[in-house]
This record gives sequence, C-alpha cells and structure tokens, in this order.
Amino acid sequence: MVKSKGSTWPIGEGPSQQFCGEEERLSVLASYGGTELVGDAELRGIAEFAAKLCATPMAMVTFVEKDHQRFLARTGLEAETTPRRTSFCAHAMLGSEPMVIPDAREDERFANNPLVTGEPNICFYAGHPLISAEGAPLGALCVIDSEPRSEGLSDLQQEGLAVLAQAVMRRLGQRRLGRHVNATLRQQEQELRQMIDSVPGIAWRSDDKGNFSHVNARWQELTGLEPPKTTEDWRPVIHPEDWEQTLSLFLQALEQGTLFEAEWRLKHTDGSYRWVQARAVPIVEEGQPVSWFGTVTDVDKAHRISESRDLLARELSHRIKNIFAVVSGLIAIRSRGREEVEGFAKELTDTIRALGTAHDYVRPMSERRGETLSGLLTDLLAPYDPKGGERFTITGPGVKIGARAATPLALIFHELATNSAKYGALSCAEGHVAVTVTDDGEADGRIRVTWEERASPCGPGAQQETEGFGSRLLRMAVESQLNGSFERSYSDDGLDVRIVLPHKSIAD
Repeated sequence: MVKSKGSTWPIGEGPSQQFCGEEERLSVLASYGGTELVGDAELRGIAEFAAKLCATPMAMVTFVEKDHQRFLARTGLEAETTPRRTSFCAHAMLGSEPMVIPDAREDERFANNPLVTGEPNICFYAGHPLISAEGAPLGALCVIDSEPRSEGLSDLQQEGLAVLAQAVMRRLGQRRLGRHVNATLRQQEQELRQMIDSVPGIAWRSDDKGNFSHVNARWQELTGLEPPKTTEDWRPVIHPEDWEQTLSLFLQALEQGTLFEAEWRLKHTDGSYRWVQARAVPIVEEGQPVSWFGTVTDVDKAHRISESRDLLARELSHRIKNIFAVVSGLIAIRSRGREEVEGFAKELTDTIRALGTAHDYVRPMSERRGETLSGLLTDLLAPYDPKGGERFTITGPGVKIGARAATPLALIFHELATNSAKYGALSCAEGHVAVTVTDDGEADGRIRVTWEERASPCGPGAQQETEGFGSRLLRMAVESQLNGSFERSYSDDGLDVRIVLPHKSIAD
C-alpha cells in the first residue's frame, strides 16, 4: 500500500526503519508542535469517544518524547505526563497493529511497571500506533481499564479505534501543516523586511485610511524619529513649505485610489533638508484599495542639477531677450535723424519686438507659458502682418500649450512663416495665409492645424522638389519631438500644409 503526500501512514504497516532512529523520530515529532497540541478540543473529543466506544474509564492521545510520555488529550486521568520508561505507548507505537494487553499483571513486560502496581493500576490496555506520513512512530491512541479484560476488544471496537487513530493523525497533520505554513510565512516576512530595510530609501505600508503599519529601518536612520503611525507623524520631517501640498496630494490619492507622486524636502537628523521623491501605489481587492505601498527616494542631487540647469537656461534666455532689445536700440540709434529710413526702421523695430514677444513662449519661467496655440501663432505671425488681419487669419479653439511643446511649435510655425515670406504667399502683396486649428476634444485625441497659402507667385516650383535644412528641421520637430504627422502639398495658387499632433504632446 502506497501512502500519498500528506496522508497518514497506511494501517497495517509498521514504522519506517528510516525514522525509527531516535534522532530522526524526535525531529519529526518536533514538527507537530508538542505542547501546543495539549488540550486540543478535537483530540479531546476523540479520546472521550474512544473511551465510550471501548467501554473503558480512561483514554489518551499520547506523544512519546525523549524522556516523557505526554498526553495531548486524556479522559479519566489527571496526570499530564509520565516517564517514558513506564510508557505502554512507547511499545505500542512500534507495532504494525494495535497492541492489546488483556491483563498487564500477567505480562512480563509490564507486571512490575509502577503504573500497574500503583496508580492508575493498569490492567487492560489497548493502543493503536500513531505513525507520521513519513513513517515515524509518534505515540498512540490508547484505552485503559483498571480491570482485566480477557476478551480484549471486539471487532467493532478494534475497527473503531483504527478509524479514530486515523482521525487523530488527520488532526495532527492539519496542525503540522499549519505550523509549517506559518513558519514559512514568518520566514518570508522576515526576509522581506530585511530586504526592505536594506534599500537606500524609505519604504512603508499603510491601510486605506493612511495608518502606517510598517516603515523600514531607513526612516529612523535618516530622521532619527520613531516610525510614523499616522500622516500627522510625517509633519516634522517635511519642509513647512511643502507640507500642505504633499498632504493634500496624499489624501486625494487615498480617497480616489490613484497613484500618489510628489516631491518635497525631507528633514534629516542633522537638521538639513534634502529633496526626495515620494511614490505610492494602492493594493486593490474587489475593486477597492485595501492598503498602500510607498517609497521615498533621495533625488536631491538630480533636483539641484535641474535647478542649476534651469538657472542657466533662464540666464541664457534672458540674454537672448536682451539681444532683441540691443538690436532694436542699434536700429533706433542708426536711423535717428535719417528721414529716408525712418519708416523702414520703425517696421524693422516692430518686427524684432514681435519676435521677442514670441520668445516669451519658449523661455523658462515665462509669464506667457500655459497660453494657447492660437496666441502663439498670433505673436509669431504678427511681424508679417503689421496692420493685422490683412495677410493672416487664425481661427480655432484656444488649445493650451505646455512648456515642452512651446519650443518645437515655435520652430514649426516660424519656419513656415519664413518660407512663406521668402517664396510663398507672403512674398507678394496679394498673398494671404489662413491657419485653422481644430481639436477633437478628447484628452487622448488629436490637434489638427491647417496652413493654407493663396495667391503665391511660386506655384509648384523647384522648392517642392528638394528639402533644405529648414524643412528637415520642421519635419523633425513635428514627427520626432511632438510625435505627430506632417503633410505638404502644392497647387497652382499656393500651398497646403496639414499637421496632426497628439493632444498629450501639445499639453506637455
């Protein structure tokens, strides 16, 4: 008979020789928990039923330990243990069948046993071996009477005792499996905590209300404070200027069950502040966030490098802006008192001023940032339409543009306007350019810009056969930087350009 994994040892087979050695046997016995099983309600119920089934005043479930026999469950007996040397079950557990002793006083193995000659005055004993799934002898399920019983056990009682012994082993197996699972989980949790404690940043876990159940060791190393329990416990370590916004973002993420991301300054044990990036994701069960895992990572170096670059970019942009003012000043100085160039000088100065205004859309920290595509077009094209509305028309919704999109957009339409002034509709008096912006209204939708030139004297000439640096720059800005598409077609009376851009590329 072959035993399956997790089953009890097959009835009718003695213990496995592999586990009859005391060291191996005790190792298996320890895996069941020993004293943890004492008083188990299910085992006690089995012992009580065994006593009733066999009509005996005493019944026990025993484990035979190194020096003692321990009663996991018992009825009719007060003692919790007995010495192993006097144990009947130590003999019963080594057999392949129940050990039945009608009268221990007449059995040479037990006649002088203190448990026979004294309390509880054992005469009749019947014990069914308890053998582990590996084949290790553990103890016995036994029934005891202080009166001899020459007839032993009936067939029904023997069969019932065997069934009850199997029930004992199933219960013991459940407890053993539970201990193993719990030990494995504890080990895994300990390893996970050790791994989390080893990461360079702060890592934490909270419930869906923002109560923190675990914060790794890095928190105390960096802040010198006890791990936080609530969101309020974070206040001392977050820069006062960052606290309100950070708290608001976190509470909003908790409420909506969305990703939390924020940058703020963390106060260290020496009183200094360093920029960190905080990020947390919800753990969702049945559609609802039940807990959160988050990290706080030091980004101070990158943040300060970014600040330095922004400062350099602002300084460079300021100098570029000053160049427009210097050129305008030089024109004014050179044209002063020269009536013949006064009109030209004024027109040129106005053009430079308009270009400077368009530059506001692309320079860092400008007040013009966040304005619309139509506004950018108006400012960029103003130098080519001094009277306004004669050479250009711009129609469409006010699509807001982001900081990253402003530069490539300015390059695109500056290039189109420059080409038109050189070769297209703006190179002749009757020429006109119509720009139409359409928005499909979806956050992940498309923005379409149509550039139509009419009355161009060039027609489909040589300029459409080759693509110069300016045209390549235009195409690169549309396709590579903004992930859009660009089409250009010529006709006898002008040029049509169609640009399609993702809404997200415009907004960034």
